[in-house]
Amino acid sequence: MLRKDFYKRPVLKVAPDLIGKYLVVSYGGKITAHMITEVEAYDGEGDLACHASKGKTKRTEVMFEEGGVWYVYLIYGIYEMLNVVTGNKDHPAAVLIRGIEGFDGPGKLTKALHIDRRFNNKKAAKESGLWIEDRGEVISKKDILKLPRIGVDFAGPIWSKKKWRFRLKSF
Repeated sequence: MLRKDFYKRPVLKVAPDLIGKYLVVSYGGKITAHMITEVEAYDGEGDLACHASKGKTKRTEVMFEEGGVWYVYLIYGIYEMLNVVTGNKDHPAAVLIRGIEGFDGPGKLTKALHIDRRFNNKKAAKESGLWIEDRGEVISKKDILKLPRIGVDFAGPIWSKKKWRFRLKSF
């Protein structure tokens, strides 16, 4: 299982390092694990694509916590989005888990793995039933694509074009 210090780094260090790690969930007495293949980074109040760009609210207060907790929110009234908070307390940053082996798309993966807002503000640890493991996969930086984030055109051309989405080439 990844230790807390893994998440306490800057979001643009954590995000690509999550590629090749395993998202593990305990549900209904069964544990399943899927390799993380795609993520997106959101970095602080200055990042106009980040939920925290409008400051601390009831929804975003979890982003201001110390790295290593889950930020789960509902979008379009349908899809749960799974993020892991990174960095130091009071600097709101998180990584959206966009894809895992077997499931492409953040809403599809949360639905398939029964991940919802009950995990919000819980530790990314076994006691929460949702955590990330390093299972020894060696992923070279050249095997990770850097791409613009998806669905953030509202943030303007500077923020929407930042290549803060990381995806394993083979997926």
